[in-house]
Amino acid sequence: MNEYHLKYSLSRLKFGVLRYFDSIGSTNDEALAWAADGAPDLSIVLAEEQTSGRGRLNRKWFTPKGTALAFSLILRPTAIQRPHLSRIVGLAALSIIDALALRGLDAQIKWPNDILINGEKVAGILVETVWTGDDVDAVVIGVGVNVMQAAVPPADLLNFPAASIEKTLGVNPDSEQLFHDILAGVNAWLPRMDTDAFIKTWDKKLAFRGQQVQIYVEGKAPIIGEVAGLEADGSLRLRDAHDNFVIIRFGDVSLRPSA
Repeated sequence: MNEYHLKYSLSRLKFGVLRYFDSIGSTNDEALAWAADGAPDLSIVLAEEQTSGRGRLNRKWFTPKGTALAFSLILRPTAIQRPHLSRIVGLAALSIIDALALRGLDAQIKWPNDILINGEKVAGILVETVWTGDDVDAVVIGVGVNVMQAAVPPADLLNFPAASIEKTLGVNPDSEQLFHDILAGVNAWLPRMDTDAFIKTWDKKLAFRGQQVQIYVEGKAPIIGEVAGLEADGSLRLRDAHDNFVIIRFGDVSLRPSA
């Protein structure tokens, strides 16, 4: 990607400042430090390569140079957005979903933070928070998209089946345009993050709806139930074997389909 072209293509979108790196340890680490140092709202850290990329649950995120879209967006929540911070992962997910739809791809959201195409992971989201005392000062939204097939780790390093946009489309996608379209999605969804339409659209795109899944929480027995939908805050609603609803809150949890 070309930094000049990127900034030009984003000029009609609402965003802060773009920091572009040929190579970096972690875009989220850079964005967290920048946010703490006063980065403007909707500023972005973008890298061609991450050498220490991170996913949820302290997992490594594989980002070889020139194969993936890896960026972190800094959001400074407004008074209207603050009651809905748990929906921010949905903001990123819907923005990615819409960008993929422009390419004819029907993607789904594996709760809480993965994007699937044909049951394989093509993107992940990592949301982290910068605090000032007891108040949220900023939220960093890390996004990683497997653009080229070379971005997919070897099978022995995967904990869930993964694929790329290149593999799915059969052609090499334009990473710059994909980046633009995801940010355009953020611009479109951010003002609607507090609406019922937002949560309903997120709910509609859930993977494994009506299917039995297992929720893993470290140190506890798996929670088994059928995916029934989302709560207003984005928490997952399961239906257990006794036809009761079980609510799974955000945290150090992972979801897997039952065998």
